[in-house]
Amino acid sequence: MLNLNIWREYLVLFLIGGIVYVLIEISYRGYSHISMFLVGGLCFVLISSLNEFPFKISLVLQMIISCLLITGIELITGIIVNIFLHLNVWDYSLEKFNFLGQICLKASIT
Repeated sequence: MLNLNIWREYLVLFLIGGIVYVLIEISYRGYSHISMFLVGGLCFVLISSLNEFPFKISLVLQMIISCLLITGIELITGIIVNIFLHLNVWDYSLEKFNFLGQICLKASIT
């Protein structure tokens, strides 16, 4: 079982990631949604965990893994929030190279 200090660290990382993600989204498009706080927090925790592996991962590989993690979490969240719950938080269906209107290549690499 993880000790209390690790849980605190993950909580702080989750809160920082969630807040920063929402602030970036607000500065970029003028609004956000609570689901983006959860996505940002989860992404931040998972990305920070890449340094916890017993072997060293190069920075370039960490960046690629991070991009794939974020895109995957965005896809899962989009399917739940936008398709199943019909909240229509975002829609990439008009973008080239989109998948189900929930993720697109342009958003994944910028």
